[in-house]
Amino acid sequence: MSNTSMQENFSKDTTPELEIITRILQGEKELYALIVRRHNQRLYRIAMAIVNDDVEVEDVMQVAYIKAYENLGKFAFQSSFSTWLTRILINESLLRIRKREKSIHLNGDTFDMKIYQQHTIESKTPVTELLNLELKVALEQAIRQLPEKYRVVFIMREIENMNTAETQECLEISEVNVKVRLNRAKSMLKDSLSRLYKKEDILHFHLTRCGAMVEKVMMQLDPR
Repeated sequence: MSNTSMQENFSKDTTPELEIITRILQGEKELYALIVRRHNQRLYRIAMAIVNDDVEVEDVMQVAYIKAYENLGKFAFQSSFSTWLTRILINESLLRIRKREKSIHLNGDTFDMKIYQQHTIESKTPVTELLNLELKVALEQAIRQLPEKYRVVFIMREIENMNTAETQECLEISEVNVKVRLNRAKSMLKDSLSRLYKKEDILHFHLTRCGAMVEKVMMQLDPR
């Protein structure tokens, strides 16, 4: 089967995730490509929210996928696989930040009241409403300028549509803190941008990159 045909089959596959994991554990290693393809978009957005560096993000994603595969036998089906995988990604993202000798504070319930200064769009006109591409870029820049702990909650809740319970489990913070950080993130973004953004286009992990990520991960699992 050609790579193109295989990718088309993967994109149409609706096999339940727990069944896929069970089959992988039974020896069908090639099915891990399905896991990678299904989670690329979410992991990319969340890693970008923490690492905030497009060059480093794919490396962080690969490491997370490999670690998840290597520890798949330890996944006890007691929680959502997506949540488990996301926690691995977050840990790898934080490790990458530490290696840069920067400090972020995703854990704990302290709330930093310092106002983060950033450039914003001062006005909205009929002309700017027509410039969808420029607005998208402006929104991405505004999101990326948020402090990490607010940015990651905003991405998880508003862009990835993760619920409060899953978000607090992934970040290991309280439900109250999830809500506080989300509200704080929203207050840091211009209301006009918040009304105009199309979330499916923000920090999009394009199809070509998705396919490349699948190939990189699978090659590491089965080097030739």
